[in-house]
Amino acid sequence: MPSVLDVLTVKGTFVHTTTPDMTVLAATQLMNQHKLGALIVMNGDDVAGIFTERDVLRRVVAEQLDPSTCKVGDVMTRNVICCSPDTDLDEVSSIMKQRHVRHVPVCDDQGRVRGMISIGDVNAYHATHQEAHIHFLNEYIYGRA
Repeated sequence: MPSVLDVLTVKGTFVHTTTPDMTVLAATQLMNQHKLGALIVMNGDDVAGIFTERDVLRRVVAEQLDPSTCKVGDVMTRNVICCSPDTDLDEVSSIMKQRHVRHVPVCDDQGRVRGMISIGDVNAYHATHQEAHIHFLNEYIYGRA
């Protein structure tokens, strides 16, 4: 069974982060610059939260807060769901579905961030491997394998 580590091996482990004291405007500009849907909010070496597009819509735009003065720490999601690198990919998909989240930080046993996995990463992994599997079956059926 594929694991989160299989995805991170292809995707890479670099994670964009922010701090609780960064303004929402600066954080969203960072997200736009790198085409990200979420940033991990770090307090030193510890995960303090996650700041997502959904947080911007629900807690900033809908509440009519000024993004140039509002701080990430005031509107981030605090209860972060993390997984380990050896977590099964189907389990991560299930967690995302049940918890209605699209981004899950990947942390090791000591709680250090080792990457981030998104629903898009999971879907891309499955799509790539389905294409390879379909190609192999096609070759097998038509006697070319």
